Amino acid sequence: MEAGIVGLPNVGKSTLFNALTSSQGAESANYPFCTIEPNEGIVPVPDPRLDIISSHITTQKVIPAILKLVDIAGIVKGASEGEGLGNKFLSHIREVDAIMQVVRCFEDDDVIHVSGKVDPLDDIEIIEAELMLADIQTLENALNKAERTARSGDKEAKATVDVVQKCLAHLGEDKPLRSLGLYEAELKFIHSYGLLTLKPVLYVANVAEDDLNGEGELVQKVRDYAAEVNAGVVHVCARLEAEIAELDEEDREEMLESVGLTEPSLAVLAREAYTTLGLQSYFTAGEKEVRAWTVPVGATAPQAAGVIHTDFERGFIRAEVYSLDDLAELGSEKEIRTAGRLRVEGKSYEMQDGDICHFLFNV
Repeated sequence: MEAGIVGLPNVGKSTLFNALTSSQGAESANYPFCTIEPNEGIVPVPDPRLDIISSHITTQKVIPAILKLVDIAGIVKGASEGEGLGNKFLSHIREVDAIMQVVRCFEDDDVIHVSGKVDPLDDIEIIEAELMLADIQTLENALNKAERTARSGDKEAKATVDVVQKCLAHLGEDKPLRSLGLYEAELKFIHSYGLLTLKPVLYVANVAEDDLNGEGELVQKVRDYAAEVNAGVVHVCARLEAEIAELDEEDREEMLESVGLTEPSLAVLAREAYTTLGLQSYFTAGEKEVRAWTVPVGATAPQAAGVIHTDFERGFIRAEVYSLDDLAELGSEKEIRTAGRLRVEGKSYEMQDGDICHFLFNV
């Protein structure tokens, strides 16, 4: 699963992406559309639980979970009608699983805002409107086709018509589809359309270096709006994070301390993006490696085993599971077994975030 970083031009999108992925692209000019094809990057998800596990279990290496990010070129008003290569940009958003919208919460006369003023709620409204208009176009096209099929008595087509009409009515009230609360049975009829406003959103407030705690009025506006639409918010200073990302570990710690941060804000952002995608981690721990594995929330033990290798899922017998609290309290897996804290779970077990596992299988 992957998240797409979107935003209006000149809000700090590519600066943030480069900092997250520690990649240094060519200097881009200060004007819209400097990124035409989406860049992709893999970002580690910092997880302090890995340090706790490796402090009790001697291992050769520690491997965090990863997050795939796509840097999508800036959207402008009229994108749904093709403005500014809009159709191409919208198609890139259609392919990701969640949206990270960067909104500008800083003033800088040297960085021109495409709208001529800095107002994060205007930025959010422009992009949300373009995504809703694109969804309306998609659904109207789908409705015509479904209605023709439904006339023949096709039950699935009739159900599709009902769901599409329900979605169009909601969009007609200027509300994104993620706020409609569709049932799983309804979602399956429109799954193939790649609807943009169904995707979960995380708002990334890009702040100035004098507002690293995100206490400014512009950030608060974003928080208030996000609370209304049940979305997450993370504040970062993309410019500072880009500088921090270039430093070695010792200098990085020194800079973080000098600005009053305990960790890079990008670490918080990576974890929030992971959660927005509906993902969680479980761990395997041994002499060769302590590793975080990514599964969707609600994944069963066999599905989690299959992330390691398809044979593990195909031949799944059982999982042996213990918790981080057990390890911290008892100090070793041997002591956990002795204390009877090692749980044996079967095929129906739903994985919990932070489970530490061994899988037994036979193929």
